[in-house]
Amino acid sequence: MLSPRAGDTYLDLTAGYGGHAAAVLEQTTNPSGTVLVDRDEAAITQLQARFHGQGIAIRRADFLTAAQDLASEGRQFDCILADLGVSSPHLNEASRGFSIQQDGPLDMRMDQSQLLTAEEIVNTYSEAQLQEILRRDGEEPKAGQVARLIVANRPIHTTQELARVVAKAWPGHSKVHPATRTFQALRIAVNDELGLLQRSLPIWLDQLLAPGGRIAIISFHSLEDRLVKRALQERGGDRYDATLRLLSKRPLMADETELVSNPRARSAKLRAAAKQK
Repeated sequence: MLSPRAGDTYLDLTAGYGGHAAAVLEQTTNPSGTVLVDRDEAAITQLQARFHGQGIAIRRADFLTAAQDLASEGRQFDCILADLGVSSPHLNEASRGFSIQQDGPLDMRMDQSQLLTAEEIVNTYSEAQLQEILRRDGEEPKAGQVARLIVANRPIHTTQELARVVAKAWPGHSKVHPATRTFQALRIAVNDELGLLQRSLPIWLDQLLAPGGRIAIISFHSLEDRLVKRALQERGGDRYDATLRLLSKRPLMADETELVSNPRARSAKLRAAAKQK
């Protein structure tokens, strides 16, 4: 759907360790027209090593700040990619505090230079604040009960401690860990993921995407996908004033063959659009 062509400029707003970028660059062969963005210091280090000496611009920033800066510079891109949410390295490294399966500190910061951590939210926010975060960012049906359990069991310092506390609200749970929604909610709150996405989408679609350019956005839960879907639909469709052409009626999802080797893609939804010329 991104359809990169030779000479296209490319903006990767969540470059991670550069897998998508390397694949796109094979098609565009335009490193000087490429900008890679990530707010994670470890990702930036990997990107600098992987693309060393190629003339690619690499920026450490969240995607809203990067988008604002690029828009102020008058930049536009033929291909824009945003692969939202947590990355596999985040989940694989216990010390980052994202994983339920591995014990680690309650961190969950994508940008480790920021001050707010999951531990601070868990141990200092009021029961009402916790309930609102769990309901809003995790769609947790037992938000009130989970919030009460968290407050009653403070202090909580590690991911496994938190997972055990939340599990008390869901006795006899299924194969999906009962703390999954709580961890999602805390991660989103720590990193302001939905707030950044909501404020970024108009900049991406209205300012940074060049006429005829394509944007692809991968989301991993309904809260993200809802924001993306609404933004694309508001600018697309068959209306006379549409600025975007939607490239699919439904989001593209992984098939069973991919899920065998890449089970984390199960919840991924790809939506894409092209800017009217």
